[in-house]
Amino acid sequence: MIAFRIPFNRVSLCGNELRYITEAATSGHIAGDGPFTRRCHEILERELGVRKALLTTSCTAALEMAALLVGTEPGDEVLVPSFTFVSTVNAFVLRGARPVFLDVRPDTLNLDETQLERHLTPHTKAIVVVHYAGVACEMDSILAIARRHGVAVVEDNAQGLFATYKGRPLGTIGAVAAQSFHETKNITCGEGGVLFVNDPGCIERAEIIREKGTNRQRFLRGQVEKYTWVDLGSSYLPSDILAAFLCAQLEVREDIQRRRRCIWELYRAGLHDWAAAHGVSLPVVPAECGQAYHMFYLLMPSRADRDALITHLRGRGIQATFHYVSLHLSEMGARFGGRRGQCPVAEDVENRLVRLPFYNTLGHTDQSQVIEAVREFY
Repeated sequence: MIAFRIPFNRVSLCGNELRYITEAATSGHIAGDGPFTRRCHEILERELGVRKALLTTSCTAALEMAALLVGTEPGDEVLVPSFTFVSTVNAFVLRGARPVFLDVRPDTLNLDETQLERHLTPHTKAIVVVHYAGVACEMDSILAIARRHGVAVVEDNAQGLFATYKGRPLGTIGAVAAQSFHETKNITCGEGGVLFVNDPGCIERAEIIREKGTNRQRFLRGQVEKYTWVDLGSSYLPSDILAAFLCAQLEVREDIQRRRRCIWELYRAGLHDWAAAHGVSLPVVPAECGQAYHMFYLLMPSRADRDALITHLRGRGIQATFHYVSLHLSEMGARFGGRRGQCPVAEDVENRLVRLPFYNTLGHTDQSQVIEAVREFY
C-alpha cells in the first residue's frame, strides 16, 4: 500500500476522545444506549431541532431503518440519484423495492428535481435525496412534488451534517434522514451513523426497529412490565465506546467546522483563476445553501485529464481520488433496467471528478503544496 506524504483523508483527535473512551470502558456499560449515546442524542436534537436522534452502527443502518419506517415493500419503487453510494439504494432493495435511477444536476451534482414528476408512478414509495458534498438539494420543489403525490422524502445526508437549506438544517426536512460518522466524514467515530426522525408518528416505531423489533424502550420507560417482539427490526445500536469518541467530536463541532471552512475557502481562492483558465469546474454552492465543507472537488475537462491529474499528484506524494461510479451502470443497476445514456450528467461527471485531500488537520503548508501541485498540472 502506498504511503502518501499528504493523504486524501487522515483521522484526527479533536477533543476528549481518549478520555471519554476510558470513562466508557470503566463505567460498566459499553453496550448500546449508554451515557455517551444519550449525550450524543441530546447534542444533535438540541443543535438541529430534530424531534428524535437515534445513533446507529452506520449510515447504511440508518437508511435501512428509514426504508422500514416509510413502509417499503416488494413491488414499491423509490426514486434515487444514480450518482451516489450504494447504501442509498441497497437499503430499499433489501425490502423488495425497485430503484428508479434519476440523473443529477450539472451544477450541484444533486438529484435533478425537474425529473421527478415524469418518473413518479402509483408504485412510488419514496424520493431519496442525497445532499452531495454537503450542499442541499432543491428541497422546496422536491417536498411540493412529494406532497402532491403522497410519497415520503428520505434524506441521505451522509455528507451534510450542520449544513442548511434556507436556514433549515439538513436532515430535519424530510420525514426521516440518515447521517454518517464514518472516518471520512467531518465528525466521526470510525464507523457510525444516526437516524433523524422528523415525523413524530414514527418515533416509537423507530425505537422498536432499532431494538431488534422489540418494545424494549417502552419497558425501560416503565410503560410495559416486560418487552417482547412486536415488529421487524435488527441490531442497530452502536457501542457506547464509539459514542464516547463521537461525543468528544460533537462537543468541538464548531471548531471542526471552522477549520474545514478555512480549508475549503483556501482551495477555492487558490484554484479559482487556474480553473477558469483551463476549463475546470469548481464546486457550486447556491445562495440558499449553507454547506457542510465536507469536500473539495474539481471537474476536469475529460477523463484523460482527470486520470492524468491523479497520477501527477501521486508522483508528488499527494493522494487525490475520484468518486462514485453511476449506479445505473453497475452490474446490479443493470438488473433494474439501468442502461448507458439513461443519466448523461452522472455518466459525464463520474469520469471527470477529482477529490482533493481534505481532513480536519490538513495544515496550511501541506494544503498550499496541494494547490501548487494542481496549478503545475497544465
